[in-house]
Amino acid sequence: MKHLHFIAIGGAAMHNLAIAVSKKQNYIITGSDDEIFEPSKSHLIKAGLLPEKMGWFPEKITKELNAVIVGMHARADNPELLRAKELGLDIYSFPEYLYYQTQKKTRIVVGGSHGKTTTTALILHVLHKRSMPVDYMVGAQLDGFETMVKLSYDAPIAVFEGDEYLSSPLDPRPKFHLYHPHIAVLTGIAWDHINVFPTFEMYVDQFKKFADLIERDGRLIYNGKDPEVQNIATNLRTDIVAIPYDDPEYEISNSITSIIYKGVKYPLQVFGEHNLQNIAAACLVCKQLGVQENDFYAAIQDFKGASNRLQKIAETTDAIAYKDFAHASSKVKATVDAVKRQYPDKELVACLELHTFSSLQAEYLPQYHDCMKNADKAFIYFNPEVIAHKQLPPLSEQSVKEAFGEDNVHVFSDSSLLQSALRSINFQNKVLLFMTSGTFSGINLEIFANELLKR
Repeated sequence: MKHLHFIAIGGAAMHNLAIAVSKKQNYIITGSDDEIFEPSKSHLIKAGLLPEKMGWFPEKITKELNAVIVGMHARADNPELLRAKELGLDIYSFPEYLYYQTQKKTRIVVGGSHGKTTTTALILHVLHKRSMPVDYMVGAQLDGFETMVKLSYDAPIAVFEGDEYLSSPLDPRPKFHLYHPHIAVLTGIAWDHINVFPTFEMYVDQFKKFADLIERDGRLIYNGKDPEVQNIATNLRTDIVAIPYDDPEYEISNSITSIIYKGVKYPLQVFGEHNLQNIAAACLVCKQLGVQENDFYAAIQDFKGASNRLQKIAETTDAIAYKDFAHASSKVKATVDAVKRQYPDKELVACLELHTFSSLQAEYLPQYHDCMKNADKAFIYFNPEVIAHKQLPPLSEQSVKEAFGEDNVHVFSDSSLLQSALRSINFQNKVLLFMTSGTFSGINLEIFANELLKR
């Protein structure tokens, strides 16, 4: 039996990895954390892996452990981590262990500043429908998939979402540098994570290194419309084959987007130019794995998207509401533009929460200029307490409004005032869009959206 111990087991990725490994034969899994929130807590309880007590217990770390997996939530001075180093145990970061478990498989890694979750989800959706066994790691819950991570003995393929954020407290390399793909995807590059990559040049360099780490005679499938990605693709090692993609042929009719391939229409449940590009990338990946285009398009017709990615949360006869994970400027613009194009005859009310470290930095705010211009009404929210917690300089509502640079923008730093402003709107013949990686300071967005649309 192999005994693995997870330090910071409650993380979104970490708890899914722990559950995935626990399902393999001959593995014992234990873990620790100082706080575990939903849905991680419920998932760990169901799997029988929730720690009995919260906190760090170095006495759990013994020579009998085969390895320790450490998550980003743990600090470098974590007492369990220090004990593991003292005993000379094998210590893996999350991405290191994924690579270790899939060294003999064909690895597909989807990287990029945006679209990587959806592109990964599309690939998995099609492979699942084609009954092709696959290991995976994806950053959102998907319909038809029990967990966000799967590891097996027999699957010949592994598909990973390639995150450019740091690997662990001990390893400052971006996660996707550790996977060494045979087939890599680059969806696009737009500056993000400025707390780690303080200049755009440093950020772009991480994607160049990712391409350099493709296995020999590998493939790079890349967005041919993105100039930064194009530059990387034209400067690859000579053994790597670069394959560009663009928007597929499509039409929008009665608020339904359909792809047209060889004269056949394939109606979709997702929409937006960014999603059409994600579909094009996923199609090329699946083609490398033996799936023909017509079979791919037939398979994606019932793809509803990944959780929180343009997810429909409320609907009446003449109004509709979505929530989306968009927070970086490029993602916000793509999402706003997609919704407006899908519903050109409806008024768009778009609400964005500035929640991440980058979005709350004064030097990053100009990146949002004009990204909400296609919304008929635009509401921006930030919580001063979150800014203080992240130890960042304070922002003013006026400075945020000036950064966005649009007359339609209204800025709030009090969630109750934002809710009051939304309640004053008649949502007849309107689309409501929430964009956040948070909750607008505790709003249940599905309940609130249904209340607003049905008033």
